[in-house]
Amino acid sequence: MSKKPNYWNKAKKYLSNKDKVMSSLIKRYRSPSETVLTTRKDVFFSLCKSIIGQQISVAAANAVFLKFKKKCQNKINAKTINKLSTAQLKSCGLSRQKVKGIKSLAKRTLDKTFNPKLISSMSDEEAIIYLSQLRQIGRWSAEMILLFTYNRSNIWPVQDIGLLRAISKNYKKKYLPPDKYVNLLNKRFSPYCSVATWYLWRSIDPEPIQY
Repeated sequence: MSKKPNYWNKAKKYLSNKDKVMSSLIKRYRSPSETVLTTRKDVFFSLCKSIIGQQISVAAANAVFLKFKKKCQNKINAKTINKLSTAQLKSCGLSRQKVKGIKSLAKRTLDKTFNPKLISSMSDEEAIIYLSQLRQIGRWSAEMILLFTYNRSNIWPVQDIGLLRAISKNYKKKYLPPDKYVNLLNKRFSPYCSVATWYLWRSIDPEPIQY
């Protein structure tokens, strides 16, 4: 894992000045060895993890991912997966649709119809659209990739249940919080919505999130 994003400290000051609740959360989760958003810088690995984790619990996803990693002999890359059969991947506990998604990702990476190097020069919205063209990757998954793998500073994943729960809890709103209020916070926290999202997540799950 790498060091924290270069905007992190600036973002904390900005958000603390903008919002009392955010200021309180930032203070609450401050420690000498503060855990922050980091990245593996491996988009293929993260996309596989995203596909595996869809629509199952965190515990189940971790169990399946460990089997998947073992099947790949700890080499989670397009060449390795391209050599594995559908049956071998299904034996890890993957559904047929998830196997198709992972095999398609490997094929498109190898034939360069998907080129993650292009993403760094795209806007957030362009990158979301580009990633969403991959099989089994929707908007939410694309946003998680931009937040965790590319450490984009202004991701506000409004489809994320954890974020919506955290907004309801911290801002004393009903669940689901009104769209109008979620959009208001988006404007208030920009251009550091990713950092705000991180601290809101921590408020409902003190364990730091990894992707």
